[in-house]
Amino acid sequence: MSMRDEGSLAQRLEAMLTVALEPISAEELADVAEVDVVEVTTTLRSLRDEYREQRRGFQLSELASGWVMQSAAEVGEWVVRFANRDVSHRLSSAALETLAIIAYRQPISRAQIAALRGVNVDGVTRLLEQRGYISEVGRSAGPGQSILFGTTDLFLDRLGIARLADLPPIEQFMAPAATAIEIHETLVGDGDEVASGA
Repeated sequence: MSMRDEGSLAQRLEAMLTVALEPISAEELADVAEVDVVEVTTTLRSLRDEYREQRRGFQLSELASGWVMQSAAEVGEWVVRFANRDVSHRLSSAALETLAIIAYRQPISRAQIAALRGVNVDGVTRLLEQRGYISEVGRSAGPGQSILFGTTDLFLDRLGIARLADLPPIEQFMAPAATAIEIHETLVGDGDEVASGA
């Protein structure tokens, strides 16, 4: 076998193990890669040794049920820190509800959001701003010139969409038309009065 073929097999195995959710046996890998099991095992052991020598952040391990890519033991502490950080960045249901209101009704003031949610939203809007999901997009023309909020590109990125027009139609989540009209009247009629106190 030429070096080119060897490299090609190593790349194929690496790619498959990178996306595998569970350990995968050498037999399964050989079947998909269309090569001999012995050749797969030899290549995997060579890769495992190479990663160790290079002190990579990941390692290739042979477990009872097959081969798997794992983070290297030496950097386990950092992986735990990262995992905990990710958990702490999840949004509460109150924050998600507020974010949905802003996404569909922007530009919108804190007072208007509070009118829809029925609770004070100062803390939640501050959190969403800190996370980079919303930002100030202007000021209300009414009394008090309340800050108006809109969503950011980061918000779109997290949802995996390119523009607000790609959001699902709000009708899928709304109550019957009579309730929607009542909400609209609340926003138009009371929003500016409440906004002046924001």
